[in-house]
Amino acid sequence: MSKLPENIVLFARLLRRAGLDVPTQSMTVAIRAVDAVGVTDRSDFKTSLKSSLLREPGQSLIFNQLFDLFWKNPDLNAKALAALLPQTIIPPRQPPTKPGARRVADAMTSAVNKPSETHEHMLEIDARDTMSSLEQLASKDFEQMSADEIAHAKQILQKISWSLPRRKSRRTEPAHRGTHVDLRRTLRNSIRYGGEIIRLARRRPRTVEPPLVILCDISGSMSVYARMCLFAIHGISQQRRATRAITHTFLFGTQLTNISRPLRQRDPDDALDQVAKLTPDRDGGTRIGASLTTFHFLWSRRVLTQGATVLLITDGLERDDHVALDHAAGHLRRAAKRVIWLNPLLRYDAFAPKAQGIRTLMKHVTELHPIHNLNSIASLAEALLSAPQSSDLQRLQATHQ
Repeated sequence: MSKLPENIVLFARLLRRAGLDVPTQSMTVAIRAVDAVGVTDRSDFKTSLKSSLLREPGQSLIFNQLFDLFWKNPDLNAKALAALLPQTIIPPRQPPTKPGARRVADAMTSAVNKPSETHEHMLEIDARDTMSSLEQLASKDFEQMSADEIAHAKQILQKISWSLPRRKSRRTEPAHRGTHVDLRRTLRNSIRYGGEIIRLARRRPRTVEPPLVILCDISGSMSVYARMCLFAIHGISQQRRATRAITHTFLFGTQLTNISRPLRQRDPDDALDQVAKLTPDRDGGTRIGASLTTFHFLWSRRVLTQGATVLLITDGLERDDHVALDHAAGHLRRAAKRVIWLNPLLRYDAFAPKAQGIRTLMKHVTELHPIHNLNSIASLAEALLSAPQSSDLQRLQATHQ
């Protein structure tokens, strides 16, 4: 009996493990497509699988790498006729360097360690989806997580819901019971009735989410937390883009970099790979004052509009001129409606604002929150929807005084 359909199903499951959305119905379509096209030509065989299993153009990168690894027999023309392609999967020997290659390697390795689908479900139920394990993961510091826990945390970060309180805009939209008469639409509708005005068309103020501006520190002291925050930021950008809300993201170490455009990529691995190429100062020194000054002169008037909210992610350990930091942070506070400082050092109960940079920033922010685990990021998502809470900020200011 031919093993080709069985191998196609196994290949589709590998795509799922790599993070691609492959419905069960697509597997059936792929088997029928290969049956219709044939397997005499490798290019036609690959095209039939790609058109059947993929749903978005951005998934081609992962698909191509998995296809080359799984169907790696070079003599496909002769051996595929017998439909006896081996099911033994060999993980790559070389370390992955292409975007998404890490996910491909993980999917191939998991296929070797999990030969049956039943075994896979048992592992998920017993170890990963239990409430106690999720609670432990949510409360664990990012620096203490293992590689598997970090991978699981990244998936959770992509699914957190982010939104800001909506406000009324100056622009209006059509409505049945609006506060304004839409004269143009009223006259246009009257043409249907020979110029007679039967009903007044109305409009109402449109509600929109204010812009969100994110400034994230990627210096050496923020290395682990910045990497995890970038996955959360990618999720924020994707969700807000779907609702047409404006999001601007900047990274800074020794220089300021605008990464709003790379974050438009739907695949997080592709997006963060482009971000890495744009930030040569990553994991290096930090110049918070100089970076905020650059932001003020080049970007502030462009992005801090319409009651924008700012997320400032940094530990505040400034080594540069604190006077420049004071001026730049003051400009930021005056231009934004709400400045939320996210500091991983708040994870320590005995944290005190002893560093000069921290004391300087404290004077120019409206809120102060920790950001060191999944619970803190989930609390941030809730805080964005609620009124400003400055309890931590007031406590630290009282301690400093």
